[in-house]
Amino acid sequence: MQDAFAYCAELVRAADHDRFIAALFAASERRAALNALYAFNVEVARVREVAHAALPGEIRLQWWSDVVSRRRDEEAGANPVAAALLTTMERHNLKASPLLDLIEARRFDLYEDPMASVADLETYTRRTSSSLFALAAQILADVDAPAVAEPAGIAYGIAAILRALPVHIARRQLYLPIELLDRHQVTMADLFAGRPAAGLAAAVAELRDLARGHLRILRERLELLPLSAVPAFLPVALVAPSLAKTARGDPLAPGEIAPWRRQWLIWRAARNPARIAG
Repeated sequence: MQDAFAYCAELVRAADHDRFIAALFAASERRAALNALYAFNVEVARVREVAHAALPGEIRLQWWSDVVSRRRDEEAGANPVAAALLTTMERHNLKASPLLDLIEARRFDLYEDPMASVADLETYTRRTSSSLFALAAQILADVDAPAVAEPAGIAYGIAAILRALPVHIARRQLYLPIELLDRHQVTMADLFAGRPAAGLAAAVAELRDLARGHLRILRERLELLPLSAVPAFLPVALVAPSLAKTARGDPLAPGEIAPWRRQWLIWRAARNPARIAG
């Protein structure tokens, strides 16, 4: 089992380096479980890239649903991420329901249907990102922290979507809500054709303001968080600087925060948790 947890840590180091760095600030005896959770998230988040088509992606996601529901224990034992996840669920009393909701939400990633509304986007980020923060907090501090995890996840998820906008457009997938694009007279055809749309900056600015609003809510609730759970939320320290990057540049070419600065922002937030919310 130790090999399975080591595999998870290396997977997170390579595929979700921000969370890998943040996990280093967690209590050493909880770090392996945290990386098991994050490795599971990596696996389901990249299903589209790995499967290359919707049907094999559906099969992969269904397999993970079966694993979490304990219907594939024998197969799970041969998969290091699945084995480590199931052990983590048992040790830390993680319920299956938020993991199943996360998997179900990721089915959206497999298709090219656009996000319909801002409310749909918030639901998507709540189920994929907020749930991950809440589960990580449970691993680290044995607490249920939805009041903190919800705004953290929505802000984090929106920032990630804005940063990945060029990638999504290139594969003809749209996480920017149609409701929002219609309001600013931006068409999917223009976006997918690479034609600059005058209203795109305004649409992105509206989403950026929404994320900042959730950061403000998070700022008011951080005091509810036990210190031992703080490492679960350290990646949120990247949200405000990431949003600032998208505000200064072309929405179709958002700037990236340098790796050294990402690590510094996480380290700074670990020393002063109030900086998590920017």
